[in-house]
Parts: sequence; C-alpha cells; structure tokens
Amino acid sequence: MDAIRKLRDQVAKQQQAVFKQFSDNVASDENEFQQHQKLEKLYISTRAAKHYQKEIVRGVEGYIVAGSKHVEIGTKLSEDSRKYGSEKTCTSGNTLSRAALSFGRARAQMEKECGVLLKALGTQVA
Repeated sequence: MDAIRKLRDQVAKQQQAVFKQFSDNVASDENEFQQHQKLEKLYISTRAAKHYQKEIVRGVEGYIVAGSKHVEIGTKLSEDSRKYGSEKTCTSGNTLSRAALSFGRARAQMEKECGVLLKALGTQVA
C-alpha cells in the first residue's frame, strides 16, 4: 500500500512538472506570438511609409521637371522683354520701352530665384 502511495505521489509530481512546463511554454508561445504580431505591424507600416516616401519623391521630381520648363519659358520671356525694351521700337514713346525693360529684369530675377529653389529641392530629393 505504501508503495502504491509513493508511486501515486511520484506520478502526481511528474504530472505537475509536465503541466507546469507545458503552461510555461504556452505563455512563452503567447508572448512570442504577440511579439511576432507587433513586428509584422511594424514591417507593414514601415513598408507603407517607404512607398509613401517614394510617391513624395516622384511628386517632387515631377514638380522640378515642370518648374524647370517654367523657368526656361520665363527666362525666354524676360530676354525677349529686355530685348524689346532696349531696341526702343515703340512708336508711343519711351514709356513702353522702359516698362518692357523693367518687366524683363524683374522676370529674370524671379526666374533666377525659382531656379535656385528647384536646385535646392533637387538636392534634398537626391
């Protein structure tokens, strides 16, 4: 009888040890699962941010291309205005020539500043 009791106690202790080990593994697995879910969410948000950043870069590059064309056209307009003003081909006097010359100079300065801005944006994107 005593041997059966000892055997029963020994089996109970082994069952408790197995159960404890199993419950520790389950808790550990649950923590690992939660960590895995957090890592997966982080990866998804990082990937989304990367794609968003690429879209921003594409947009800025498009703006730079369009802005460069705008600067090119504006520079041509300012050169033509200055040329028109300096040739003084106006029949209505000096006023229109001076206005065209002033407009040409002002436009050239604006286009120069726009060019500087576009170069700065290009540097930041690169």
